[in-house]
Amino acid sequence: MKKTISKDYKTAIVTGGARGIGLAIATRFHTEGYHCIILDRDKKALSQCKNNLPKERYEYHICDVSIPKQVSVTFNNIIKKHHSIHALVNNAGIAVFDRAENIQFNDWSRVLATNLNGPFLCTQSCLSALIKAKGSVVNIASISGVRASTLRIAYGTSKAALMHLTKQQAVEYGNKGVRVNAIAPGPVETEMAKLVHSADIRTSYRDAIPLTRYGTPEEMANAVYFLCSDQANYINGQILCVDGGFDAAGVGLPSLRQ
Repeated sequence: MKKTISKDYKTAIVTGGARGIGLAIATRFHTEGYHCIILDRDKKALSQCKNNLPKERYEYHICDVSIPKQVSVTFNNIIKKHHSIHALVNNAGIAVFDRAENIQFNDWSRVLATNLNGPFLCTQSCLSALIKAKGSVVNIASISGVRASTLRIAYGTSKAALMHLTKQQAVEYGNKGVRVNAIAPGPVETEMAKLVHSADIRTSYRDAIPLTRYGTPEEMANAVYFLCSDQANYINGQILCVDGGFDAAGVGLPSLRQ
């Protein structure tokens, strides 16, 4: 018979947790004493986590959050073992960047299946364990759900919908003692951003962001951990833009800063 995790510490689930922002979030919860359960569909990335992270208080599951059956089976297995979940971070997401007229319906559907259906499915599957712990959910949205921009018709729409899903969940699950919030990251210095953001794009972002820099995965993790902590016990249904002031600035006018 499998042993259950000691009740001496809390349990957090992070989807898409094997790299980037998700890995930083998982690391932060682990540092705070949580038993951290990382879900990801990338077997290679999960294997690297197993090799590189401490052996204690981490757990790994292969799961594609866009597939209802995988979500159901994975969360059933987790809840059988842990019973109470104190934090769920719906971080798994994908993007297809192309002009609106070029986006195929299959691409549109694939993005929404992961970015919107995934958080819906995972939260619903985890709800009984969250209620037991009076836990907290944080959905990882995006500044692209707040500010429209080119090439993001599927991604931006999915993240805008996720922000409203957050509010719906907060209203309905709040009655059960479960808080639901979201963060909307601006540009973040991840390995993916380094690969796809050209020098011109990076300069444009720095010009448009009042803090004149990209955020770090650790800064996103700090915001997520705060929203799940006891310090945020009366915060529910909120979207926190973690973006260096990008949304507040509107149209950037770098020349006026000189």
